[in-house]
Amino acid sequence: MVKINGTELPIAGKTVSEYLAATNYDPKRIAIERNGEIVLKSQYDVTVLEDGDSLEIVSFVGGG
Repeated sequence: MVKINGTELPIAGKTVSEYLAATNYDPKRIAIERNGEIVLKSQYDVTVLEDGDSLEIVSFVGGG
């Protein structure tokens, strides 16, 4: 199980990119922290989520 923003999901073994493709997140407008470290956008395709990982995904909102 992988915890994403406090919710546990059975997505161990998928890459960050694979997970994002199944969601409504816009990869251009988010930041991801995995186990306390920022995941670079260039690493989304090669970062494999492991059982016990904890991710925080933050969406950026524009406006003024």
